[in-house]
Amino acid sequence: MKYHTISTSKTGHGAIFTNAKEAKEYQSDHPGSVYQVFDAIPLKIPAIGMKTTEPVPSARSPKATSDEIIVYTDGSALNNPGPGGYGVVMQMTNGRTVEIAQGYTHTTNNRMEMMAVITALENIEDHDSPVTIHSDSQYTINGIVKGWAKGWRKRNWKKSDGNPALNPDLWAIMLDLVEQFPKLTFKWVKGHAGNVLNERADVLANSAASQGGKSLLVDEGYLKK
Repeated sequence: MKYHTISTSKTGHGAIFTNAKEAKEYQSDHPGSVYQVFDAIPLKIPAIGMKTTEPVPSARSPKATSDEIIVYTDGSALNNPGPGGYGVVMQMTNGRTVEIAQGYTHTTNNRMEMMAVITALENIEDHDSPVTIHSDSQYTINGIVKGWAKGWRKRNWKKSDGNPALNPDLWAIMLDLVEQFPKLTFKWVKGHAGNVLNERADVLANSAASQGGKSLLVDEGYLKK
């Protein structure tokens, strides 16, 4: 697989694609950007001015193996609420990179951020390996790491002030999944800061939200709230 990076600044911001056509369309929308192609996912989007021949660290060589599964997730909703989508990038223990994306007709950013995490966990068969999920959603991470969701579930999906907790359908699914992974870690990552895997998950999420047509699913949980 080839990775097409579009650098839009001297600090290494931009986007990454696995499809050359999408990459060139993105470049045409960003005058002055620089297009490069790599055989492996680079650790950072190259800054404008970096020589093409200068080595760019890879997030993981396609042939390398590791005992840790690395996951990056992102969610998007246009106009929030509106058409939404999520993106997942997973680097498996065998060095293989897996990408998953799906769009929905009407939903919210938070629900898509949660759906991305849920989808990632549902697609990991090895529950014994260490898994690290990176997300730029503090709502999602804090809900698990700080125990908010467990508290809401214990109070029959009520917050400490007695008001209903939002998205109880997704929190219930996520809590059940999290409990199946004894070596699961969540890490917050700053969005749009040049991290290639985060940027790639963002591209997947926004592309899924924007595609329209019959490929979009209905977020039943959002409609029933």
